[in-house]
Amino acid sequence: MTPPVNPESSTDEIAAAETALDAHVREIIAWHFSHETGTPFWLDWAQQTGAQPVEQVRSFADLARLPRFEDAWLRDERHDRWVPRAYESRPFKIFETGGTTGLPKQRISWEDHLIDYADFSDTLDRHYPDAFPRGAHWLMLGPTGPRRLRVAVEHLANLRGGSCYFVDLDPRWVRKMASDRQSQSARDYMKHVIDQAKLILGHRDIGCLFATPRLLEALGERIDVPDAGIRAVFCGGTSMTPQVIRFLVEEVLQRRAVLVPTYGNTLMGLAVGKPVSADDGYALTYYAPQPRAVLRVVDPEDPDRQVDYDQWGRIELTTLTRELFMPRFLERDEAVRRPPGAGFFWDGTGDVRPLGSAEKTTVEGVY
Repeated sequence: MTPPVNPESSTDEIAAAETALDAHVREIIAWHFSHETGTPFWLDWAQQTGAQPVEQVRSFADLARLPRFEDAWLRDERHDRWVPRAYESRPFKIFETGGTTGLPKQRISWEDHLIDYADFSDTLDRHYPDAFPRGAHWLMLGPTGPRRLRVAVEHLANLRGGSCYFVDLDPRWVRKMASDRQSQSARDYMKHVIDQAKLILGHRDIGCLFATPRLLEALGERIDVPDAGIRAVFCGGTSMTPQVIRFLVEEVLQRRAVLVPTYGNTLMGLAVGKPVSADDGYALTYYAPQPRAVLRVVDPEDPDRQVDYDQWGRIELTTLTRELFMPRFLERDEAVRRPPGAGFFWDGTGDVRPLGSAEKTTVEGVY
């Protein structure tokens, strides 16, 4: 389906982005299926099936020739199965996915988290040029421990000339308490987290903040966030509705600090939100860091079919880096398919929420 005409996104620019994506796909396929640089998991798959991906996959659309990535593979396969031969002699970092309980999915990494957040820093400069002052220090009010976000936000602060302060937060414990209906214990834990943040903000010169929506709201109940010196907030980790965005922009930040919503995870990196505005009802649209990652909105019953624009569907993620090749993974989120815009020349995902949350209650916790 041809994207609707958008004055910010010409047909030529959209076509150029598609051509660049296809070229990037060929590069990543050649890397992961090469006997010199490739990944054992994918090399074994090709040998067992007799497939010839380097010859058969020449575009993003051709990825349909390969199996959909399954999250169980990250839980069950040994880590050495995911080490590209080009990286065999290098120790790797281990990052876990977000706030679920049970055995977590683990992703190994070398530099992707650094590259992703360097790209995100450049995106901030293009789309929010005055929001995150260089040289400012940051506070990371989000998950610590084995999560990529903790290391990545610190790298982002350092790239922009600042240092980063942290609080301790275990989102898996918060979610467990919420799932077990220990609501008072969950509130007490959140208060403990906000107590730490309030103390740091009261004694250190901090200008930028990462926070999840619920923690930002809780912080705003205890202090005047802009008066604490915060100029901009990079916000993500759980779903946000337009109503939540309006409250954070108008009530918590009082339009005196900039809110930058993001959608991301350990497997993808960051999809940045276009600047939110009351003029469009605080609608949220995120654009993936293409070509390193691609988001599509697909029919939940027929995931090989992309839904039409402005229709709801399930999010499909493809990650295309030298560290990780993850084709057509079906996320546990749903969204509205949105056309290119806001300086991005590929589709966006709007109003992201947990899959099926319109029909049933879901537990998200604080991250």
